[in-house]
Amino acid sequence: MSDEIATIQDLEAPASREGKLKEKEYRRELQKLQVELCILQDWVKSTGQRIIIVFEGRDAAGKGGLIRALTERVSPRVFQVVALSAPSDREKSQLYIQRYLKWFPAGGEVIIFDRSWYNRAGVERVMGFATAKETKRFLQLVPKVEELAIQDGIILIKYWLEVGNAEQKRRFEARIGDPLRQWKLSPIDLPSRERWYEYSRARDDMLDATDTALSPWHIVRSDDKRRARLNCIADLLSRIPYEKVDRPKVKLPERSEKHAYADKASMKHRRWITEKY
Repeated sequence: MSDEIATIQDLEAPASREGKLKEKEYRRELQKLQVELCILQDWVKSTGQRIIIVFEGRDAAGKGGLIRALTERVSPRVFQVVALSAPSDREKSQLYIQRYLKWFPAGGEVIIFDRSWYNRAGVERVMGFATAKETKRFLQLVPKVEELAIQDGIILIKYWLEVGNAEQKRRFEARIGDPLRQWKLSPIDLPSRERWYEYSRARDDMLDATDTALSPWHIVRSDDKRRARLNCIADLLSRIPYEKVDRPKVKLPERSEKHAYADKASMKHRRWITEKY
């Protein structure tokens, strides 16, 4: 990773900075990081690397926006986002981790989990979808599963986005009044606001049990969304030993006139949409 990109990791904590990061500055720094992500993508494809990135955090912590910033300029065939809905009756009868394992990467893939198997330690525990016994067993077993994946060569990186009480409240209130964001309010979101401390305890127990030397959690301060995105992407790049892959020079060929015909005229009477803009 270039020195210019690495300096983003040295941003001071938002509490010590004045004001929000301006849009122009944010876009400039994000573009630098996205160039590096494209270099990372070439390396992943050329070397057949397998990478898993896990994003967890409270509701309204900013996971979705961070993932969009991360994947905006890369191929969805390489950087694949997995955001599973509630398990079906069939999936409920399976081994708990089973429906996540089928999404683990093949060579040349980066799998991004927008919430993951850690649902069991968080929302399932707090909302009563998993028993205390099931949660305890999960916390005991998941480090072993992650160890097996890492020993098999998978790069596993886990992020927890930490949003404060006041900022979460502000974001929920903004969603309630904004028709473009109301879809983000699920039946689970509002009860999660009530159960702040239950989620805090679940978070603490999860980190205590699964923040291991081999598979650590990396905590992202996310009250300031723009800084959180830049800091997290910069951190991600620093944790993967990628290198720039030389690309062959590309020369655009001239259009061949062989088989030429009036191909525009053949489109004249097709059903073109009304151009309102």
